[in-house]
Amino acid sequence: MPADVAVKAEGLGVKYLLGSCREDIQSMIFNTMLNRHPKKYLWALHEVTVSLFKGDIIGVIGSNGAGKSTFCKVISGLLRPDAGHIDVVGDVTTLLSVGAGFKNELSGLENIFLYGMMLGLSRGYLKELLIEIIGFSGLDKFIDQPLKNYSSGMRSRLAFSIAAMVEPDILVMDEALSTGDLEFSERAGRKLQNLITKSGMAFIVTHNLNFVANFCNRALWIEKGNIKADGLPEEVLPLYEKSASALSSGKRILCLKQTAADFKARKVISAENLGVKFHLLEARFNKSGKSRPGDGCVMKKKEVLWALRGVDFTVSEGEILGIIGPNAAGKTTLCRVLCGILKPDAGTINIDGDTTALLSFGSGFNIQLAGRDNVYLNGMMLGIDKKRIDHLYDEVVEFSGLAKFMDQPVKNYSSGMRARLGFSIMSIIKPDIFIIDEALNAGDIHFYEKASRKVQELMAEAKATIVVTHNIHFVDKVCTRALWMDKGRILFDGDPKEAVTRYRDFVKNKI
Repeated sequence: MPADVAVKAEGLGVKYLLGSCREDIQSMIFNTMLNRHPKKYLWALHEVTVSLFKGDIIGVIGSNGAGKSTFCKVISGLLRPDAGHIDVVGDVTTLLSVGAGFKNELSGLENIFLYGMMLGLSRGYLKELLIEIIGFSGLDKFIDQPLKNYSSGMRSRLAFSIAAMVEPDILVMDEALSTGDLEFSERAGRKLQNLITKSGMAFIVTHNLNFVANFCNRALWIEKGNIKADGLPEEVLPLYEKSASALSSGKRILCLKQTAADFKARKVISAENLGVKFHLLEARFNKSGKSRPGDGCVMKKKEVLWALRGVDFTVSEGEILGIIGPNAAGKTTLCRVLCGILKPDAGTINIDGDTTALLSFGSGFNIQLAGRDNVYLNGMMLGIDKKRIDHLYDEVVEFSGLAKFMDQPVKNYSSGMRARLGFSIMSIIKPDIFIIDEALNAGDIHFYEKASRKVQELMAEAKATIVVTHNIHFVDKVCTRALWMDKGRILFDGDPKEAVTRYRDFVKNKI
């Protein structure tokens, strides 16, 4: 194999037995009890022949279910091919999803050591890198907090910061930057370019086509398990956009019509002087300095952080409210307050209607159960009886586009497939107040466009829709109003176009 080749695949194929997909014991028991013994195979990858070179940043694009995540797992050694072979030269560091490998009950600091040791690094070496990792992540105020209090974007920041500082031979990332804000995505792209100058190779699965255009020197389009196009981003991206019914003019934007503001005077959400505080903790080790994080250390209160403070806003019936801002701005905390997961420490909030929330990729799913079973599970959790779910089931499946995968355990779904299924369930049942917190960012551009149109349609039936997103074009086109948040406060409340302009200018000045 040539010296400049990092990965070489010839005739690569990976197949799944539908409904079985390399089962563990729990999935086997579920399928046996439900009398599901399918004999059809699905080739997630088929006859893939490609060489990936050192020094390349490869942006991997394609629709959900195309085989991108499977290819990541094969390169990382997590799956063995059923056909062909693959040669990988060098150590591989893998980020397969937002915060994969983290422990929710441990602090960010403890997870740095945990994750770093999983990557084969010594504790002493991690100590040397600690300040650099925390500094790059921008999470110094939150590093001693339990990870369960982190938003998806904060987890994404921490995971990338650890993996990038490792300086791996091959870095494989599957949607791991999908929830990063504009400023961090820019810094992450520059960091990748610096890493690759040291003869590494990055394999980045993403639906952020701007990231591919700006930071990748090669684009790989995978569809239905095959490589559809391979070449320079400026050559491949227009082909993909055209196939996904997006604009083919070279602008990587969704083909959406501007939402007409048609909301009513009646207020469905009213928040006044809303505040939520967290007691920041600090890890203090014993005098010997030999205690490891989580072993013999004492967590002491450090200071009070107001994740939300002095937040005043209302939402009228029929509005689509977009919420933008950097990671750790308080957006996820606000969503949790609206859903009743968190109680405010100050101020009041009044909600007229039932809230239905999609707070993360596949939140509420039992990953051992098939997609079919999770439709019923989530529906019943929302108080819908089985007869109504029976009636809605075909509509959910058709909208999700996952008919071939409904008998697969959800654990084998990519982030994008989980986002598709979660949104389809929630939107088809037509909720009163629909809250979406970053859960669509892993969807491909075709599904994002579909979901955006669905949100627009819900205006006539739902009381209100609230969407937290880093896709500012979505906010500009789909939302009737926007909030720009930072450091727990609302910096702007009003016209989406103006909110987007102000936020973009803020990011440019910060970088």
